[in-house]
Amino acid sequence: MIEHLRRLAFLATGIIAGCALQPSPEGSVAGGCAPGACPACPVCPALPAALPRVNALEPVDFSALTGWKDGEHAAAWTALLTSCRALRWREAWRGVCARAMELRAPSDEQARRFLEDHFVPWRLANPDGALEGVITGYYEPLLRGSRTRAAPYLYPLYGPPEDLLTIDLATVSPELRGLRLRGRVEGKRVVPYYSRAEIARGAAPVTGKEILWVDDPIEAFFLQVQGSGRVQLEGGETLRLGYADQNGHPFQSIGRYLVERGELKLEEASMQSIKSWAAANPQRLEELLNQNPSFVFFRELPLADPAGGPVGALGVPLTAGRSIAVDPRYIPLGTPVFLSTTFPASATPLTRLVVAQDTGGAIRSPVRADLFWGSGAEAGAQAGRMRQPGRMWALLPKDLKPSSAGAVAP
Repeated sequence: MIEHLRRLAFLATGIIAGCALQPSPEGSVAGGCAPGACPACPVCPALPAALPRVNALEPVDFSALTGWKDGEHAAAWTALLTSCRALRWREAWRGVCARAMELRAPSDEQARRFLEDHFVPWRLANPDGALEGVITGYYEPLLRGSRTRAAPYLYPLYGPPEDLLTIDLATVSPELRGLRLRGRVEGKRVVPYYSRAEIARGAAPVTGKEILWVDDPIEAFFLQVQGSGRVQLEGGETLRLGYADQNGHPFQSIGRYLVERGELKLEEASMQSIKSWAAANPQRLEELLNQNPSFVFFRELPLADPAGGPVGALGVPLTAGRSIAVDPRYIPLGTPVFLSTTFPASATPLTRLVVAQDTGGAIRSPVRADLFWGSGAEAGAQAGRMRQPGRMWALLPKDLKPSSAGAVAP
């Protein structure tokens, strides 16, 4: 079996090397491989960073940050202090977090002065030297559901099935540290896990793994795209579902599929337009959804604070409008980031202090971020329209230095 896994790891190296991570029109996703790539990858895991032609991170003065003095920094303080709960035990962050916690509720001027005194801004650039990248949005959807199957609650949300196998390739080859394959055992072979279409046809043993039933299949699909969400039960109780696992197939954009077939124009490919198409074409909905073979399994989480956001990759709750998902190869989780972009589908400037508290499968370059807009329909409308150009500066404590390749040393 070990020798088989070694051969599998060797094949996986070639498979993963062919992956092309691409953002989708739908917004944030759990993974974003190009169609046809990574037949057994979980979410086309992050590859070792290629050496950039320019430094991904370059120190600059605060005067170089577009809109720095108009950033409403105090509004991000809650998110910053939340990050400090996770970072305060790290040497480079201990002192700055202790002093930030003493401020608690600073004015914009006090917050700006604090950041200028304790941080150094590092300008982010992509490997080709471009200072401008893509800023998208994501949110926590709110669905209607039931713990029992009865009309109109006919569409199940599943927990992980028992036969879903996860292979940590680091146990086979140290060079593959951080990479995992998902599959299942078929006789003496490890094969890819069932695709979305196969799960829908009943091939996977998911009976009995239903957590909830919801009333809308397209909303259930976008819950999988976002990775977490809330469900309001008939009795009024609201609970939260979080990502538990994934079937190992790469994410493929149904928005791109509709564009390629001429059903939508490229500039129209948003979450809202996809939902409108689905409402107008219910007989073709299953065909559309099955174009994305990726399938996400959930777990129920406590909703202790209804005003709080879901827990991100840093392990702390996200803050609406102030938390972003980043590529942690270049920006360490917990880092304040100054963002200069525009509001969704608009030329109106959006310049603000945000905090890197999450990651995403489609977030795979230095100047790339996903802005968390919050929970519910209004947040979803903003997130679904957001695909804007933007610039980013990481604010690192003065004692924390990036490596020459751009990633931040621990």
